Amino acid sequence: MRDEPWDILHLDIADGLAEVAQRERGVLLVLWWRTLPLGTKALLPAETPLAGDQLLALAAQLVADQAAARGAGLASPPRAGVDGQARSALTLDEAAALPVLDALEAAAAPAAADARPLSVVVCTRRRPDMLSACLASLARQASAPGQVVVVDNDPAASARPVAYGRAGVTYVHEPRPGLSIARNAGLDAADGEFIAFTDDDVELHPTWTAEIRRAFSRPEVDAVTGLVLPARLETAAQRAFELHLGGFTSRFTPLLFDGGFLQETWEMGPQVWRIGAGANMAFRRASLAGLGGFDERLGAGASGCSEDSEFWYRILAAGGRCLYEPRAVVFHHHRRDWRGLRQQYRAYMKGHVAALVVQADRYGAPGDLRRIRRQLPVYFARTGLSAIQTLDGWRLRLLMEEVIGWGLGLQYLLRPRWRRRAQAAVGPRPAVQLGAPQHA
Repeated sequence: MRDEPWDILHLDIADGLAEVAQRERGVLLVLWWRTLPLGTKALLPAETPLAGDQLLALAAQLVADQAAARGAGLASPPRAGVDGQARSALTLDEAAALPVLDALEAAAAPAAADARPLSVVVCTRRRPDMLSACLASLARQASAPGQVVVVDNDPAASARPVAYGRAGVTYVHEPRPGLSIARNAGLDAADGEFIAFTDDDVELHPTWTAEIRRAFSRPEVDAVTGLVLPARLETAAQRAFELHLGGFTSRFTPLLFDGGFLQETWEMGPQVWRIGAGANMAFRRASLAGLGGFDERLGAGASGCSEDSEFWYRILAAGGRCLYEPRAVVFHHHRRDWRGLRQQYRAYMKGHVAALVVQADRYGAPGDLRRIRRQLPVYFARTGLSAIQTLDGWRLRLLMEEVIGWGLGLQYLLRPRWRRRAQAAVGPRPAVQLGAPQHA
């Protein structure tokens, strides 16, 4: 993969479509309707210039998808199916009859929700420059949150000079390593009715806090996740993660995840990671505290990752709902080099296996252990065959890290003390009988 920087070009098509000029390097187009993200399109230099009618053809499908997902007459966002994609909410005739532009304008209208009941928790470890940029983006929010909590997970307290003394910022030093430990420390220090979490390598769209609050205007929603766009595509590793591996989230229409999502995937292993990304998530405080906070056996600094998806699993199992709302946008600084990306993928797989063990122990879902023993090896084989056929050496190297992470994760099956570890944090048993029919 050639190591030539790509540009990111944000285009607002609400006031007309202009052509994309000839580019000397690749470009990721991000199309918007005012503050509503519509979709992305990666273009090689040879695919430019892009005429206005070509851009219109691209935008038309994205606009239609938005109108169908947010159209008048829908009582709630479409429900997520087994694959984490929207179940059909409207018939073709109904979608064709929608006033598309009206639906877009309504969806893109500025959120009027007051963000003061929101506490934002930023966990950080030894990245003061990134933390400074993150806090600067929080200071530019159209609706200021009631509180910003910075949790410094560095024993040397390297974030103190960045965070201490900033208006509206509560600084917490938590020297015990582990992202779940840091997030729970942030929860303890937060006083808002709603708690949002983001990371120090993220910068926030100016409407982010207002959109998080708007999403919670639906009383049935216990957790919210949002869209994660790349902040830069300057290196081959960043482009591989975003353009070839799918990045963090690539959906631009809302989705509602409920207990039915768990039931439908009970035998195959619920794919709760499809709900969103921990860099852009929020909770009702009552739901987060009521289920005990994050499991400190999981996450960066412990088993690797998946403390966020494991908590979403608990919410759904307890009868709650998670809303993916891409109007809440953040920009993530992906790993710049291959070494960092390989470490990330090893940690992801190790943490994923650990979370599957935790979920199987807690709820007895047969699909969780089946995914470890059967589905993941099949995934490795298929991915490896595809990478060999396409001569993608970089993908084979990442796959090797995933296999190593899987092997490291298997240790948790053989650690009864770790599996039995009591944590006040595990929360109640499911409010519904999972695996049995659930009625509305």
